[in-house]
Amino acid sequence: MSPSQLRPPTMADVARRAGVSHQTVSRVLGDHPNVREETRARVLHVIEEMGYRRNSSARALATRRTRTLGVIASDTTLYGPASTLFALEEAARAEGYFVSTVSLRELTMATLSEALDHLSDGGVEGVVAIAPQRSAVEALAEFRSPFPVVVVGSGQGIDIPSVGVDQRLGGRLATRHLLAAGHRRVWHLAGPEEWLEAADRAAGWRATLEAADIEPPLLLRGDWSPLSGYRAGQELVDWVGRGLTAVFVANDQMALGVLRALREAGVRIPQDVAVVGFDDIPESEYFPPPLTTVRQDFSAVGKQGIVLLLEIIEDRPPGTPSPVAIEPQLVARASTFPHAARSEGAPL
Repeated sequence: MSPSQLRPPTMADVARRAGVSHQTVSRVLGDHPNVREETRARVLHVIEEMGYRRNSSARALATRRTRTLGVIASDTTLYGPASTLFALEEAARAEGYFVSTVSLRELTMATLSEALDHLSDGGVEGVVAIAPQRSAVEALAEFRSPFPVVVVGSGQGIDIPSVGVDQRLGGRLATRHLLAAGHRRVWHLAGPEEWLEAADRAAGWRATLEAADIEPPLLLRGDWSPLSGYRAGQELVDWVGRGLTAVFVANDQMALGVLRALREAGVRIPQDVAVVGFDDIPESEYFPPPLTTVRQDFSAVGKQGIVLLLEIIEDRPPGTPSPVAIEPQLVARASTFPHAARSEGAPL
């Protein structure tokens, strides 16, 4: 076996076999318009036949562009951050960029500094940070990065370029749905106080009740887990028969726990208590009963996050002004129906 067969093919090898110059191959790879279609087709055929892969390091040296973006993430075991991370990576690839991801247990000034140093050493041109906690956003606001940083999943009211779902609107949609069904009050199981998204969902719930001249009931808190939802559900059981007919839960995982606790206590859903979740995880449609929930478009969040970052990096004309707010959507299922019709058993 010759030495040339032991190494991957180079651009020169492609040019030699296609019978064109090195510059022509480069133009084909760069989708340059000044290449005849017949020549372009021949070069592309040779590239596929030889299995040529462009050397990104060499390209970076020639163009001073690495076409690599960094992503900093934490809590990626949770559905929201994990779905956001996947959407960002998919959107970056669609724009022709590589992605370098740093996953952290928590986002603090120290861990953020280490992550940004690591990404800087890797030559990233910009960073998207998935920062749902208040402390993470505060750390990002204080940090002076050598490249552009965009934040996703951070709620509203921050000074950093950001993209996220309109969580307050989501809270309003869930609460309005239950009030429109005839419920006179809506209880709320919120997420952790540190999470800005949880705060915004609770703010939407509270504002909707107050606009309807309804005093918000006692707010309960969980940690996003089904177990915390189950324990909160056990507390809510005591209020059934004393005015509790509807619960808005800040995520579907906690709603699963609430459903089980109510069911174990003999509470019928939705005949006795209606339940609305948040996220629309894939399993929600198969909960017993199927869960009414608020759907977040993580694909749109990822796409808009990358678009916003590239507008800064590539000095593109700005599109949607930051912050970018993606509208959520209420998905009605069997866990809710009009309260006035519950004795008749009519579904929503």
